[in-house]
Amino acid sequence: MSHPAKSGASVFNLASWLAGPARVSLTPVEIVAQTCERLVHAGVPLWRVRVGQRLANPLIGAWGIIWVRGAGAEEYTVPRSVLATSSYTGSPFEHVVKTRTRFRHSLQHLDPAHDHPVLFELAAAGSTDYLALPITYGDGSVQGAAFTTDHSSGFSPEDVALIGELSPFLAAALELAAMRRSTESLLQTYLGDGPAKRITAGAIRRGDQVEIEAAVLLTDLRGYTALAEQLAPDQLLERLDQYLEVIVEAVRAEHGDVLKFIGDGVLSIFSVNAGGRKEACARARRALEAAQLMAAEVGNLHFVGCLHAGPVTYGNIGSADRLDFTVVGPTVNLISRLEAVAKRMNQVAVCSGEVAAFFPADTLNPLGSFVLPVIPNEQTIFGVIVPNAGAGE
Repeated sequence: MSHPAKSGASVFNLASWLAGPARVSLTPVEIVAQTCERLVHAGVPLWRVRVGQRLANPLIGAWGIIWVRGAGAEEYTVPRSVLATSSYTGSPFEHVVKTRTRFRHSLQHLDPAHDHPVLFELAAAGSTDYLALPITYGDGSVQGAAFTTDHSSGFSPEDVALIGELSPFLAAALELAAMRRSTESLLQTYLGDGPAKRITAGAIRRGDQVEIEAAVLLTDLRGYTALAEQLAPDQLLERLDQYLEVIVEAVRAEHGDVLKFIGDGVLSIFSVNAGGRKEACARARRALEAAQLMAAEVGNLHFVGCLHAGPVTYGNIGSADRLDFTVVGPTVNLISRLEAVAKRMNQVAVCSGEVAAFFPADTLNPLGSFVLPVIPNEQTIFGVIVPNAGAGE
């Protein structure tokens, strides 16, 4: 059974819409969703469509949009680590990106010895035919778009021709949004969500700053100097990456921002919101405890954590031609001094009196009052009892 022939007018109308109104006024999700709906209206029996975009990002390998007939469209992301696994290696998407050619395959009578597992997954979900096309951007990069149908006879030649003719226009509609998403993703990776949003919103001049209330978490890897002398550079970097991944995952899970990697130290903030300073401190502590638990699971990975809270100045500092987005102020100065106390007192974690006021007394260990360098007043410091944390070294 064949499908109705698609007219040249349908191709022209869809192409004009993609290159014009869709490109300038719609989000990527809206572009993909409405393109699919228009193709269905034109007689193409689409069942599921996935448009994937590689990202210039050290952590996220790709993002994209999945559309399913009757369910609409939504975004997804793919960790960069997945691109090195069998989920991507040998897949139709890898074929399209590397060869810059289309991939067409019936999903009926698949061969386990030759066909990629993703094709079996699509067939099990009800798809009967698969078409993947390269989506080429102006910078020469190649992305991928995959189309499946649940029609009993698969795609017709007219279906394949129409989808193929539209692919350059779909690329034109998505390219600006994809490049913007790639830039935002890179900013988020290196600066954190909060700074990335401020920079993309225009806070790019030296001196652009704002004072906010935040809980601050500073972590520092124990024994880093000794490790640097004992391990080969690649082994040292692998250990450092393990530690940083633990911290970043825990901070992000509590909606914090990792602002700085300072050698083996990590500076993170948890902005005070409607829940007040108590809620921000609770998030910071949960992140610390989660990170300690993950570090214990990794094994032989020990770090110290320091907690403080207060106002921080948040924004751009630097020279006329080199800027950095960070936090400064007395709150940051004080927490940077807590690390030495924690290590000297052999504590897994410590906090200031301002933070201790929000924690149950039986989860704290009073360490006493300390005179800290460049801090004007004596500070009462508490050890923070962290369940399941590795012992200090």
